[in-house]
Amino acid sequence: MSVSKWNRRQVLKGMLRGSAVTVALPLLDIFLNDNGKALASGAPMPTRFGTWFWGCGINAERWIPDNLGAGYDLKAELAPIAPHQNKVSVLSGFNCVLGGKPDFMHWSGAMATLSGAAPSDGGVGYGSADAPTIDCLVADALGGKTRFRSLEIACTGDPKVSYSMRKGATVNPSEVDPIKLYRRLFGPEFSDPNAAEFEPDPNIMLRQSVLSSIKDEREKLMRTVGVEDRARVDQYFTTVREMEQQLALMLEKPEPLEACSVPKSPRRSKVGPVWDTAVANHRVLGQLLVNALACNQTQVFNMAFTSATSNLRKPGATMAHHNLTHVDPVDPKLGYQPEAAFFIEGCMQEFAAFLEMMDSIKEGDGTLLDNSVVLATSDTNSAKVHSIDSLPIMVAGQAGGKLRSGIHVAGQGDPSSRVGLTLQQALGMPVSRWGLEAMETSKPIDELFVG
Repeated sequence: MSVSKWNRRQVLKGMLRGSAVTVALPLLDIFLNDNGKALASGAPMPTRFGTWFWGCGINAERWIPDNLGAGYDLKAELAPIAPHQNKVSVLSGFNCVLGGKPDFMHWSGAMATLSGAAPSDGGVGYGSADAPTIDCLVADALGGKTRFRSLEIACTGDPKVSYSMRKGATVNPSEVDPIKLYRRLFGPEFSDPNAAEFEPDPNIMLRQSVLSSIKDEREKLMRTVGVEDRARVDQYFTTVREMEQQLALMLEKPEPLEACSVPKSPRRSKVGPVWDTAVANHRVLGQLLVNALACNQTQVFNMAFTSATSNLRKPGATMAHHNLTHVDPVDPKLGYQPEAAFFIEGCMQEFAAFLEMMDSIKEGDGTLLDNSVVLATSDTNSAKVHSIDSLPIMVAGQAGGKLRSGIHVAGQGDPSSRVGLTLQQALGMPVSRWGLEAMETSKPIDELFVG
């Protein structure tokens, strides 16, 4: 058969021990356009957006590069990203601008970058959001195209550790157990995009019918409730509509995807904040997430390696990372807190490991990382003094060719909401301003745009 006769629905047929077999073709280069950047039909390669969060910040003098632009210098705490430096931009000098609001320790800095607003309420590491976090906005734009609008994952065993919030104090809870995440992603409701045959699940049809049937009562209910209840009902039906869209997608045969491979179920393991346990879970959860992205199960994700008040601790130790940032003495020769610095360097090693997982997946003429944008950040600069100036921020990936990578940009004290505005525009969202009050900005970071 000539190349011109092959198509993405083609299957290979043959015999195995007397039985007929069919094997689906993956998304081969011949199914892409000439430059490998889109499908042959002209449809773009999917672009993914995600956040990667770690708590208790950095030591600025050991993390922030001295050099601007490309080829920035890698100091000790940032050195683990060296294998992927050309795909990681470092942003320094971008602040949480309070505008008269209180500084809620371990919360204000995180929400400034992730929601574009200094929060009005906070707690010890957990508080409320005055606006939706950026992942929710991106999911509104991209999430209707996939089975899951977004995936939230935490590595230290607590599902409440999540920095994905629509508004208020309710978080989108995280998956923490690798086996449960595997079953959710690749269990009975998963449709392999490269499978030869596809048959809609009748249980999904039934669920879709049940959801559709309650829509008829919506208008009646909306006319009989007050303003506050109307808002609650509207939010509820928004969720119902999202579920209907996801179920509808599950009733259609997915497009073949070159990078999609179904992993084996992970082994049962411990969860918790002990360093070795958290690292092991991050590697397993991260790989499952990467497989889910490659199989187009979602285009939006949030990975919390630690909580803002990081409770990571070494095996056998009683003192956690957060506590160490306050009680670990500064070594007079080193000039920093060595016990606390262990966790900062370790977090950067894990971020590098996650980037390696994404960059190892080939897609077209690039990789999954190239077709993604990952916003990595923390809640503070120096956790010892709870600084929210020059928050540590990294942007990895190129958003399918829309973003420059591998540069260091200094923000000169500008609000960190400039980062979120830039990323939304790179993803094609029609946003000219973003943020609230003192954090509002209409100024993207032009250095990050291609061209």
